[in-house]
Parts: sequence; structure tokens; C-alpha cells
Amino acid sequence: MNRREFLAATGATLLATACRNTAPPLPPGELLGQDATLGHKLRDGSMPPPTEEKRVPVLIAGGGIAGLSAAWWLQRNGFSDFLLLEGEREAGGNSRSGKNAVSAYPWAAHYLPIPGVEAEYTRLLLAELGVIKGDPRAPKPEYEERYLCAAPAERLFIHGRWQEGLTPQHGVPSSERAEFARFDELIRGWRARKGRDGKRAFALPMALSSRDPDILALDRISMHDWLMSHNLKSPAVHWYANYACRDDYGTNHKEASAWAGLHYFCARTGEASNAEHETVLTWPEGNGWLATRLQEKVAPHIRTGHWVWRIGTDNGRAWADVYLAQENRSVRYHAERLIWAGPMFLLPYVWTDAPEAVRHSARAFTHAPWLIANLTLSAHPASDGGAEMAWDNVLYNSPGLGYINATHQNLQVRKGPTVFTYYRALSDRPPSAARADLLAADYTSLARQVMADLTPAHADLPQLVTRCDIWRWGHAMVRPTVGFVHGAARQQLASAGKAPILLAHADLSGLSIFEEAQYRGVMAAQAVLRRG
Repeated sequence: MNRREFLAATGATLLATACRNTAPPLPPGELLGQDATLGHKLRDGSMPPPTEEKRVPVLIAGGGIAGLSAAWWLQRNGFSDFLLLEGEREAGGNSRSGKNAVSAYPWAAHYLPIPGVEAEYTRLLLAELGVIKGDPRAPKPEYEERYLCAAPAERLFIHGRWQEGLTPQHGVPSSERAEFARFDELIRGWRARKGRDGKRAFALPMALSSRDPDILALDRISMHDWLMSHNLKSPAVHWYANYACRDDYGTNHKEASAWAGLHYFCARTGEASNAEHETVLTWPEGNGWLATRLQEKVAPHIRTGHWVWRIGTDNGRAWADVYLAQENRSVRYHAERLIWAGPMFLLPYVWTDAPEAVRHSARAFTHAPWLIANLTLSAHPASDGGAEMAWDNVLYNSPGLGYINATHQNLQVRKGPTVFTYYRALSDRPPSAARADLLAADYTSLARQVMADLTPAHADLPQLVTRCDIWRWGHAMVRPTVGFVHGAARQQLASAGKAPILLAHADLSGLSIFEEAQYRGVMAAQAVLRRG
């Protein structure tokens, strides 16, 4: 869909509605998102100069999962002389969430796979939060039942009906189903494979994956081309791989590297003593539950509405110019160590004396724009006789990915009011063009597109939606495009953070998922504790 098609989608919807003259008006709602105006001022360096100076031993710039995890690890290890500065009104990054009278709901990230043994910091955190019972280092820990996704976990709307599971079956010929069997066999092989260095081919965190050159070579081709190289040409198989890449990376499978695509399917090997393989952990507010728990642990150290817009070094120390949005003034902080936990693409704009190699590498990072909508419904949609309502409800060959049912874990109220969290990765155009169109669109045009995408799956949806709030993510997640994950730019920044400025963000992994963000935050905190 190009710019004209994107902005004209509403016109087509309006025309169809006028012809039928049956659809109700749009529900009320808000157009939300990160503060683009302040973000652009930060990019352009048009903030007021500092009028005050302050000192703190350690400063963390950025309150997403990486920044919160760095703060958590510092405090967990007895170091409490730090501040975490977040530009937005709330911390949490793309794990933020909302709440209304019906339910809490996510504004982006909405689940956590059961972590494998390599994800030791994720397991430690989950044990602290009561999600894991007993020893978090056990091969198969026991998990608190209420946080394990209830059945049915997922279903797919395909060819006019809902089916169980996400592997396309309804209306798919036997030849394509045979290709799926071959695809599954290949995935099982890669999941079990180890490199010549003895490490698993794909691990979480990704830094613990094998460095075998034959495995890293997968980063130099696309997921699409990897499928074709194995004579997997089925439209259904390609849809499935494309869905996976769009779902986790906001990037279509013709642009995502095969290494990243296979990582999605092969790295999630965690097991539980009381859950089946591939069960996920979820909460009504998605990963907002984790972000909130992290904030609670370090709340006295968090300052929101504090935009770090310039950083630099001076005689072995770091400094940061910080814009206080509510006061319309800037303060300069001096620190022994500064952890930059913001997106890497901002570094050329904010790090005044960054090495040229860092500036050059940061410009190679691209980020995917997303559209998220939370629709409040007066009741669950009527059953169509297909698979029953699931937690994850995916749309086949649709502009959007589908929706999460926020009240799914509340087993007793599955027929009452609920909130659907709709996801759409704008992956069909270059990110800059999609981002510009997203920011230019108004509430009416976006809400009509959301409703038009969902109504074929639920004919009664327009009568049930009482509110539709929309969030625009201009730079939602880093894109693991062909050659990027194991390319020079990412590897340069992953090893670039040295005292007094340390880097910590999921961008450094090339994969924007919780485990990666947490790992990068913990690594930076450990460097601080070593005085590195």
C-alpha cells in the first residue's frame, strides 16, 4: 500500500458504508503516541541551553526495559546512587500499557516466552516477581498458573472462518500442507543444531548464540530467499514466515534476514514443569505488567518528563543536558558513568563527541513504525461456529496482524465486555515513508482502517465497539534486515559502550524483544559495578 492508498483507505470505507447505509458512526477515541514534537526538537538540537548544574554518580538515560533493567540490577547489587531519566510522562518504552473500566491492556509488547536456561536474568526477575516458583535455574521451573496463557492460546481467521492454531489449514490444499510439514522438519533441525563452537545455533539472549560462520551466513540472505532455497513456495508457508517477521520485527520476510527469521522459530526453547512447550506468559496489560513491576522496584530513582538531549564526556566523566518539559528549561547533569538506554538512531544527534565510527554505525539502524489500537467492546462478538475466542487472534492475508483479547485470562468473563488490542506493522513501505504517513493521518482515517480490517472477521463488531484509542509508534523497534544482525554496524555499537558512556538497548541485539533489552541493561549495569 503506497501513500495515496494509505490515506485514501478511508475514502473507500466511507463509500462502501454510504452504499450500504448500515454501519454505525465511529466510536469515540483518542489519537495517542510518543511526543513527536519534543522528539523532533531533540533530533534538531533546539532545546534551551542549561541554566543549572547537578551531579550524580550514575545517570541512566531512557526508561524502557533496558534502562529499567540496568536500574534493577544496580539496586539489586547494593548500588543506589543513580537516577533514571525518561522523556515521556511514563516509563516502560514499548512495554507501556493502559487501563479502563473493563480491563488493563497493552500498548505494544504483550507476552514473554517461557525463558530458556540462557536467559538467566529474565528467570531471576521472574522469580523475584513470583512468576517462577522455587529455583529459577532449574531446567524446568514451575510457573505460577495464573500467568501462563490460558487455552485456547491462538486461532487464525482464514477464508472466511476461524480455525484453531496459526498454521493455515482451512482452504489450504494438501500440497501446501505437505510443504508445512517440511518447513516444520527444517525448524526442528535448526532448533536442535549446535555450531562448531558448541553453542546452540539460536539462543536468547542472541549474544549467546553460536558464532559458527555457516550459521552466521544466514544473516546474508532474506527469510523469503531461505524458504525458496529449500523449495518452499507455498503461499501459506510464505504468509506464515512473513507473519512471524512482521509480528516480532515489524519487517516483512523479504527484508528480514533468514538468521532473524529462524531465530523467531528456534530460540524459544524454555520449558516448564507445569506447562507445555511454547506456552507463553501473559497478563491483561501484556509486558506492561513487567515494566510496572520494574518501576516499582526503582521508583525513587525515576524522573519522567526529563529529555536527555545532549551527552558528552569531559576529563573522564560524562555529562548530559536534560530538558525538563514541565518547566521549559534545561539542566546539565555531571556523572561518573552514563548509561545511554535510548534507541541507537538518536546517538548521532545527542552524543556530541562520539567517535566517528559510532556515528556512522548508528546511522545504519532503521526502525519499524507500528499502529496499535485498543478497542473497548460492550460484549464479546458472536460466535461464528468456528474456533472459539483465543488470546491471540490472527488475520490471514490482512494489513494488520490481528488482535489480543485482554480479558482472556479472566476465564469467568469471556462472554462479557472486553478490550481487543489490534496490531499493524507498517512493513509494506520504506519505514520513513510509512512513518510520515502514519503521523500525517488523523484519528478518523486510522480508526476506519482498523474497523475495516477487523469487521470481516466479526460482522457485529461495529455495534459492539464503544471506544477505539489509537497509538502511533514512529520508531517502535529495530529492523533486523538482511546483513544487519551480524553486520559491522550493529557489532560496532554492541562493543562501543565504554566508560564513561555505556550503551544499553535492545537495538544492540538487532532484535527488539524483552530478553534482549533486559540483557543489554544488565550488561551495562555490570560494567558500572566493575567501574568499567
